[in-house]
Amino acid sequence: MKRFFLFLWLTSFGYAGDVHLFILSGQSNMAGLKPEKAFLPELKKLLPDDDIQHVKFAKGGQPIRKWVKNFDEISAKSQLSPRKDAGAFYDQTLKVARASIAANKPKTITFLWMQGERDAKEKLSAAYEESMNTLIANLRKDLNAPEMNFVIGRLSDFSTAEHWEAVRAAQVKVAKDDSRGSWVDTDDTNNKVKNGKAHNDLHYTKEGYDLFGQRLARQAVLLIKGGEPDSKGQP
Repeated sequence: MKRFFLFLWLTSFGYAGDVHLFILSGQSNMAGLKPEKAFLPELKKLLPDDDIQHVKFAKGGQPIRKWVKNFDEISAKSQLSPRKDAGAFYDQTLKVARASIAANKPKTITFLWMQGERDAKEKLSAAYEESMNTLIANLRKDLNAPEMNFVIGRLSDFSTAEHWEAVRAAQVKVAKDDSRGSWVDTDDTNNKVKNGKAHNDLHYTKEGYDLFGQRLARQAVLLIKGGEPDSKGQP
């Protein structure tokens, strides 16, 4: 009851809560996430008095270079072959984010990323860490948001191949090296049964997507509130 009257008192003076923008991007497992199912409800539970805004740009089967215009420069350091499609999606991601920023004037911006499967399969893991850091730096600069938080979804346990494990490690390192970064575990989101045998699938179960969305929201709010993200990616 006290909280209700406090809310009425605040709104009478024009307080409507802070605005928080969440930018979701990446490849198929981000494309498969339905924000309204678990992600947004979890955010609203954790930030009940605030205005939650989100935009999403995700495409299945896409490598990180599609979001990094200078990928060839980065990959050359690891003697990787140049690619023709570097940066193809960056401006589109920037466009939807800028439109929301202009309309809503958010107090905080959080970038949520789930991607890496394609880079692991193409054996491009050597360029992943720098590409991820570059993407984050570019967004902070181009959105005029130097304090932008980010949460990376780590690749699941679908594979144990060398490049798969290398991308997983790079994702965690990027998150831990940045005071405004965090990561979430997805190893328990993809447990399926095929022909009577349990296996770790590339894509998540229905319940797995909900858990993934909740974890993204929880880590994001910990960053927003200045807390310490869960070190195991399972908030």
